[in-house]
Amino acid sequence: MLDIKFVRENPDAVDKACASRQNAHWDREKFFELDEQRRSVIVEVEALQAERNAVSKEIGQLMREGKRDEAEAAKAKVAANKERIAELDDKRDEVERALFDLVAAIPNIPDASTPYGRDDSDNPEVRRWGTPREFDFEPKAHWDLGPATGMIDFDRGVKLAGARFYLLGGMGARMERALINYFLEKHAAAGFKEFWSPVITNKETLFGTGQLPKFEDDLYHVNPDLYLIPTAEVMLTNIHRDEVLDAAQLPLWYTAFTPCFREEAGSAGRDTRGIIRVHQFDKVEMVKFAKPEDSMNQLESMVAEAEACLQELGLPYHVVSLCTGDLGFSACKCYDLEVWLPSYNAYKEISSCSNCWDFQARRANIRYKDPAEFKGTRYVHTLNGSGLAVGRTMAAIMENYQNADGSITVPEALRPYMGGVEVIRPE
Repeated sequence: MLDIKFVRENPDAVDKACASRQNAHWDREKFFELDEQRRSVIVEVEALQAERNAVSKEIGQLMREGKRDEAEAAKAKVAANKERIAELDDKRDEVERALFDLVAAIPNIPDASTPYGRDDSDNPEVRRWGTPREFDFEPKAHWDLGPATGMIDFDRGVKLAGARFYLLGGMGARMERALINYFLEKHAAAGFKEFWSPVITNKETLFGTGQLPKFEDDLYHVNPDLYLIPTAEVMLTNIHRDEVLDAAQLPLWYTAFTPCFREEAGSAGRDTRGIIRVHQFDKVEMVKFAKPEDSMNQLESMVAEAEACLQELGLPYHVVSLCTGDLGFSACKCYDLEVWLPSYNAYKEISSCSNCWDFQARRANIRYKDPAEFKGTRYVHTLNGSGLAVGRTMAAIMENYQNADGSITVPEALRPYMGGVEVIRPE
């Protein structure tokens, strides 16, 4: 969430930021109308309070002087002032809620280093690693390899839950578990603290990271007040909601594995085959809390951490910098890591690493103190990134490591987590 004072003083910057994003807008006229109402109410309340205090002081003097009628009139005026102030307080609460809701719907301001563009076709490549494999046979897609090896059962997944759900069996289930453990061990070794969180969350938590109210339609409702989480970012970031951290603690590095649940509203017809875009998937997430002056460095190190996993697994990928039109609601700067998938003959997103500045921290009220540097408290910067999306990693391994006989070679780095299995063969 943006600072209301910033919005008031920099409306042109907000206009420019919204214009640079897709489907982003704000009601500038309504903002200043509400802001003026708020200011007017505050001025009137302060005047009434001053008058009430002055008249209250007169009452005792009037009583001592025997001016009972004047004293009673003064008491009536104080009572009337009190009643009017209560009315104005209610009015102020109403106006401030409307102002808060308006500002809460404005996306983050892109960082100056975020490239301008309309959509993902304008995302510039930052770097690439590895060379896509040239096959001397006709490669298969993971949605064909999965059933042939018994790793993925799409039909039974649909039978059990519905469209865009799948069932893992045998080496598929084992590889899923192996990848989760592999990613968590990698992050723990790098200094991340591991958490195990609930997968059901409340509205306050989802508001804190920006999922609510904007992405209500993309969430699975458990009941009117509880939801299945779309990512562990929601839980990890809100661990410190309404808390004040000590500067000496920062940066904090957290990681967690969770199942993730998304309605995928508006994605009809996109990636309908396989396990690239589904309603339930596993992901290992990274979250950081940093000082403002250090957050961009922390973003780069987070991207490097995700890249290290892909490199050790031997999966070709490239890194793109998201342009303004493709930037997420809460992010000011974002890199996507896209892994090579032969079935698409293209790179597909496997990790998205974002710096949100103080946007989420303001919504979740996460601050820090540093008495040696400043008085009071300031908002931390929050960052998040996939490290990695497990299902998409499995799909990439299956396709990039497939053999002519339909078998799949297990990447060397993953073998210790799979009991030494080197090759997965067709059933």
